[in-house]
Amino acid sequence: MTGTTRVTPGTAQAPARAGMRHGPGLLLVTLYTIFTVGATSRSVYQLSTRFDEAPLAYLLSLLAAVVYAFITLALVRGGEGSRRAALVACAAELAGVLTVGTWTVLDPAAFPDATVWSHYGMGYLFIPLILPLTGLYWLRRSRLPS
Repeated sequence: MTGTTRVTPGTAQAPARAGMRHGPGLLLVTLYTIFTVGATSRSVYQLSTRFDEAPLAYLLSLLAAVVYAFITLALVRGGEGSRRAALVACAAELAGVLTVGTWTVLDPAAFPDATVWSHYGMGYLFIPLILPLTGLYWLRRSRLPS
């Protein structure tokens, strides 16, 4: 039995070991993947066909897509370094959602068209606001033991 690990009944598996391939971690990766595809396709279409209508909104949607893609890749890659990178990116994402959300409420004229983060993600059932909070919670919970 050299090279194998024996698991005894009742032994709890650390959340870091469960990683992103099971349960809430898998759901998080799935949602980030969906938002990566959605935000990318939306922003690329808008930038290529209607850039002059709302360039700020469309560029911010592209920024959201890049952030979503980075977080998705970090979550899939795994490891402590990727976990830390995803943690920082989720914090930046939350800051972006709060900043753009507040901006769109206070100065709606600056946004003739919506972004992914407009009104705190209201057009997406507030998932853009909930997603980084969930990501931050899960990534902090999955911290490797010191």
